[in-house]
Amino acid sequence: MLRRTTRGGARPGESVRGEEYVFIGTVAERFGVHPQTLRLYEREGLIRPTRSSGNTRLYDRETVERLEMILTLTRDLGVNLAGVEVILELRSRLSRMEGEVERLMEAFRALAADHASRGAGPGPEAGALVLRRAAPLVRRRS
Repeated sequence: MLRRTTRGGARPGESVRGEEYVFIGTVAERFGVHPQTLRLYEREGLIRPTRSSGNTRLYDRETVERLEMILTLTRDLGVNLAGVEVILELRSRLSRMEGEVERLMEAFRALAADHASRGAGPGPEAGALVLRRAAPLVRRRS
């Protein structure tokens, strides 16, 4: 469980920018790794902790979850750091693609509803219309 910081600009009981953060030592202890391991992961670009005004590393929930994935891949599955980087990038791409699919589905539903409101069911041209209208959205994200 994350706890709020009491250093690095935050006072007891406050959070920084509405987020809960933990310090490097707390994260290292929780996962049974040396703090230097976390610094290595940062240097390799696998994690990006936030920095306080005093330059202290602050780990938010998302970073801790990402670290948990990294440790599962390395410890449990024997994946090296280069492999971890590839896997994390593929997961990120997949997530973006899922978002694109959801946006396309929303566009399709909106077009189908518009078509239905005019008294016609979605015709065979509806799919092609969705693809034509969605193409600029997909190109913008690439």
